[in-house]
Amino acid sequence: MTSEFESQEISTLLAAAFGGAHGSVTPPIVQSSLFTFDSYQAFEDRMAGRSDTAIYTRVQNPTVAAFEALMATAERGEAAVGFASGMAAISSTIFALVKPGDHIACVEHTYPDAYRLFERLLKPFGVEVSYHPIAAFENDPDLLKGVTLAYLESPNSVVFQPMNLPKVAEHARRHGALTVIDNSWATPIFQNPLTLGIDIVVHSASKFISGHSDTVAGVVVSSHELIDQIRDLTLPLLGAKLAPFEAFLLTRGLRTLDARMQQHQATANTFVDRLSNLPCVTRVHSPGANSVPGLRGRSGLMSFELDDSIDIPRLSDALSLFRLGVSWGGFESLILPARVALAQAGEENSMQRFGVSPSLMRISLGLENVDDLWADFESALSKSAA
Repeated sequence: MTSEFESQEISTLLAAAFGGAHGSVTPPIVQSSLFTFDSYQAFEDRMAGRSDTAIYTRVQNPTVAAFEALMATAERGEAAVGFASGMAAISSTIFALVKPGDHIACVEHTYPDAYRLFERLLKPFGVEVSYHPIAAFENDPDLLKGVTLAYLESPNSVVFQPMNLPKVAEHARRHGALTVIDNSWATPIFQNPLTLGIDIVVHSASKFISGHSDTVAGVVVSSHELIDQIRDLTLPLLGAKLAPFEAFLLTRGLRTLDARMQQHQATANTFVDRLSNLPCVTRVHSPGANSVPGLRGRSGLMSFELDDSIDIPRLSDALSLFRLGVSWGGFESLILPARVALAQAGEENSMQRFGVSPSLMRISLGLENVDDLWADFESALSKSAA
């Protein structure tokens, strides 16, 4: 959308000094709930929309604005808005653009909490939600006829199937459907959906954008027009704003995003090669560069399936460098056995709904030395015979 910095590499854009007061290269943390005015006229101008100076941190804060500007640049968008979590970013986007009676078409194997949002809040709210495989989005030109919004992931969650985004965006434009994509897996380092025709990008900024497993946050990037709709309606009225300190941490994370993603990719490439040669591994899920148009790299989040010769709980407990847990995208390596998620209490989750194999394991490869990680995995595997 923006052409100002098209000639510069993203690592250069993200490393640009802030240029603040006193020569600071990082934005200051403006830890203030409100902002005052020097005169009646300045106050009235702000209330009347004749100025855009900060007024209240629930809707506007200089530290948050610095992160939003850098994120918009990274995703090649016109504007961005930060939120307190990835789910706040997703829900605030959906509720700003969809009303009762509308229809959302969602990709199968979507992020579990996005699935719960659709099932537990949007359907009772009167929004129709249908789920479709990636091939249907790509190959059925009329799938999105009558659809208000297509909710996409490329790749999707857990099974990591990539999508031909230019093709889907073309179908959506023909039928006037908005397209929203979660780009947390690829990040702007490996994929820029807005340049491929997608309308809105959302991120769980808690993942690779932060990179340090110390922040929960989300962000939305799009055109001025669509971001203004979110800022006007759901940001102030649902109030899930991004805090200044979290915004500061996210800006710090963006500075090193390119270097970290290259390291995650190198480790993932090694794991894909070695896992694919193990007799006990029946399938590896990890799309690489150029597997679909616009995908330039492979992140460190992937999954694989094991045959019956491996006891998955024993394998999980035998690992020492991989920790068991949810989330991903940090410096540390994590595993999530699918059978743990399939055992989740409560209503049906997306992994149960879309039939994820209990023999699948998701791994998030961190920034540890790749040979140390592989040695830990091989050692645990040797202790895990069923």
